[in-house]
Amino acid sequence: MKEVLVVANRTLGGAKLLEAVRARAAEGDVRFRLVVPQSEPRAGLVVYDEAVRESAQVRVDLALSLVAGESIDATGEVGDRDPFLATMDAIGTRRPDEIIVSTYPAVSSGWQRRDLVERIRNASGLPVEHIVVDLDQEGLPFDVTLVLASKTLEGEDLFELLKAKGASGEQRLFIVVVPQPDGTGEAPRQARARLATMLDRLHAAGLLASGMIGDPDPYNAAVNALELFRVDDIVISTLPDERSGWMRADLIERVKHATSAPVEHVVVDLNATTAASAA
Repeated sequence: MKEVLVVANRTLGGAKLLEAVRARAAEGDVRFRLVVPQSEPRAGLVVYDEAVRESAQVRVDLALSLVAGESIDATGEVGDRDPFLATMDAIGTRRPDEIIVSTYPAVSSGWQRRDLVERIRNASGLPVEHIVVDLDQEGLPFDVTLVLASKTLEGEDLFELLKAKGASGEQRLFIVVVPQPDGTGEAPRQARARLATMLDRLHAAGLLASGMIGDPDPYNAAVNALELFRVDDIVISTLPDERSGWMRADLIERVKHATSAPVEHVVVDLNATTAASAA
């Protein structure tokens, strides 16, 4: 079986890249291996370290979910922050038959400024196809909803809102970001468990979703996610006003000022949810 290595990061999901993958898949007996190098934040932007790796894993998860729906045989992994090293590591592990590298146009591509395609071609001796994806002009062939939530991930109101968005007609991906709780005890493990439970529910509902732990400060978590992902809208879920630290910190308005994407606020009363479940 022929193996094609695909190297992409922020252009992952672009129409031209998807078309190239579909064209290879149509030839039959083709397996794809996706490598997503970890994103380098823009100069001067402080991004929570764990979020950089987890954002790459989110891209891997969503990309594999997308192509699985088209019966395309693919695996994926997160690579080194240096895209050249990430590619060479993947080649060394299991030598592919050819490579597809996807970048932004030259004017905005750090990978092109570093001559990544030619360096890979020269070092590997393999056929390398360069796909240029201009997301500013083309957009993505689906909508992306960023969900910021923590304890309220357990609430039914949030789940029902996301399920309704997913059934609205346009293909939609959900990226759930949970700010890292303070402390080193049970709180971080409980946050990951809540995230996993919500993702399982979304998947069971037939929705494409992935998630990650973000910066401990919810505003920074939102801003980091907006740097790392291209999103169409944002859902922020909080406890009711009097019990929500996020509301006391004016989180909703601050995020609105940080982005042009629409921000929707859903209030989840966990006490009411618990009482309803008991009844």
